[in-house]
This record gives sequence, structure tokens and C-alpha cells, in this order.
Amino acid sequence: MKYTAVIFDMDGTIISSETVWEQALITLLSSRSITVTPEIKAHFELNLHGVDMRSACALIKEHMNLPDSVDDLVHEKRAIANALYPHEVTLIDGFSRFHRDLVSNACAMGIATNANRSTVQATNARLNLTQFFGEHIYHIDHVNGIGKPNPDVFLHAAQKLGHDPARCIVIEDSPHGVAAAKKAGMFCVGITTAKRPELLNQADLIIDHYDELDAKTLLHITN
Repeated sequence: MKYTAVIFDMDGTIISSETVWEQALITLLSSRSITVTPEIKAHFELNLHGVDMRSACALIKEHMNLPDSVDDLVHEKRAIANALYPHEVTLIDGFSRFHRDLVSNACAMGIATNANRSTVQATNARLNLTQFFGEHIYHIDHVNGIGKPNPDVFLHAAQKLGHDPARCIVIEDSPHGVAAAKKAGMFCVGITTAKRPELLNQADLIIDHYDELDAKTLLHITN
């Protein structure tokens, strides 16, 4: 079967934003006189990767026994991150080359991310994602806040692109994203930008770098 569309996650898949979210967590907890120890950092790196903001802040509240409401934590952490995005985020190495390869193979493309509208806008202002995807940039607000591992944002992107989910390939870097792609009935490529390939073992194909992908071969891959 020929695949006709590729849907990308954003953080860790198109953009490198690990330092942004690490700093946002440190700032959030430091303002409450909590030192982020290596143990705390490792715990949250494992448990927050690919999780939507509300779920992430609920986990932070529970694990650190914070009195703040989840809504307040979401607002504060998002504000910290969005202030950092214009200065810190960069494109993942190899993405631009692979994107050009997909364009030359007449492949439809879109973004489907757990990030919300304001974070996507901050990213777009920094990196001009519109140049790569036009209007096909979809975020959690498009699906009433239902994040991955639910498949809603991937299915929404496929519908807007006008392609059968079964003919879509997803590029993801987190286990929640891989799970969402599989629930959507899509072929999933896991990219190990987080250096934790074992977390992507449900993906159909795992790569370390975009240079491992050839668009023509990928679009005709058998599952």
C-alpha cells in the first residue's frame, strides 16, 4: 500500500525544545523553594515526555505535593515556556532535508501536537513552521484538549489533510505519541531524539536520525 501523507509531532520531532521544558520545570519548582535534584529530573524526564500540559502539571502537583491548582500550574509553566521559545528552540537536525524529500514525492504533510495554540504560535513565530506545513498545523485545542495517547489530534489532522488514516505515516518521539498513532490506525516511525529507544518499542520503525529515511522508500513501506 502506498502512503500518501506524513503527520509530524512537533516537540522532539520537528523542533528541539528539551531545554525549554527542563528550564520551565526548574523555574516552576524553584519558585516554590524546591531544588530539582538529579532524581527529580530523571523522574519527570521519564513520566512527562510527550504528555499534554494539563496531565503533566497534574503529575507534578501529585509527585511534589503542591498546594497549587492544576490550572494555576498549567498557566505558570506555559508562560515560562512560551517566554523561552523565541530564544531557545531550533529545528531538529535533518528535518528540513527530509521535508524537501517528501515535497519532491508529492506527499501531503501536517503537524499534530499535544502543545496548545499559544505554544504553537510561539514556535511558529520563532521557526516559521507555516513555510513547511501551510495551514495544516493542528494542536490540542483543535480537539477540545484531548491529548495523546488518545488518537484525536492525529485523526483530526488526517481529516483536514483529506487522507485516509490508514494511508498516513506518523513521526513521533514519545511513547504517548506512538500509542496515539497506533490507535489512529497509522504507521508510526519513532525517532530517538530523547535517547530512549526502548520507550518507542511499539513504533513500526525506529530511527535515530532523519538521514535514515528516504521518502520514496518510506511511502511504499510494507507493514
